[in-house]
Amino acid sequence: MKKKILRDGYVLKWQDDFQGTDLNREDWNVELHEPGWVNEELQEYVDSKENILLRDGKLVLHPIQIKNADGTYSYTSGRITTQNKHDFLYGLFVARAKVPVGKGYLPAFWMMPTDEMKYGPWPSCGEIDIMEVLGSDTAATYGTIHYGNPHKQNQGSYRIAGGADFGADFHEFALEWLPEQLIWYVDGIEFYRTGDWYSAVQGQKKRAYPTPFNQPFHVILNLAVGGTWVGYPDDEAFESSDYEIDYVRVYQKEKS
Repeated sequence: MKKKILRDGYVLKWQDDFQGTDLNREDWNVELHEPGWVNEELQEYVDSKENILLRDGKLVLHPIQIKNADGTYSYTSGRITTQNKHDFLYGLFVARAKVPVGKGYLPAFWMMPTDEMKYGPWPSCGEIDIMEVLGSDTAATYGTIHYGNPHKQNQGSYRIAGGADFGADFHEFALEWLPEQLIWYVDGIEFYRTGDWYSAVQGQKKRAYPTPFNQPFHVILNLAVGGTWVGYPDDEAFESSDYEIDYVRVYQKEKS
């Protein structure tokens, strides 16, 4: 049964509405990573105002294609996090965004543990993906958790009816993270929930549930270009398309 997202009982703990002219470095870190760092992605994550900018009250992650002297192509893009600046244990996490359209794009609104080694390296540490949309199929969004070792994942998806897509307009993506349950929403409509996970390394005793999702996580926004899941852009036909974020808001329950 579809359920409207509820903010009753929650208070706003932190937000960024991306006003002004520059990213607030007191709230956000800009991460730098080489191409192929994860998932065989093509982009280099750089700290550049061409790739990470504020425009008309929105954060814009802008991918750039570079033609190299040898005729090959390379790409730059942006990835920002709140790690060690705004870290949260449970809450309601909301972003209003419009995604890029095009083969090979993978925009994301997601979370990783602030101490990624508390329960061991990925995937044992856990990962929460609030929104991922494939640029080649912008009518669907995915919500996923990763955990365990060997790797396990739980995933739900939501597809807009009537030919609409997440690249045509802004939509609100949200996750309600409770101690023993995670619930995903699009535009206030619940589309997936899970409370079934574990933390373990093969051959070792499982840790007590709800590990690993019982530790502080931080927020991540990034735009990947290419990768093992989303596929790869057609270099000659590449057209730059922006990932735009109107706001990010984090709510937590009032303490009784």
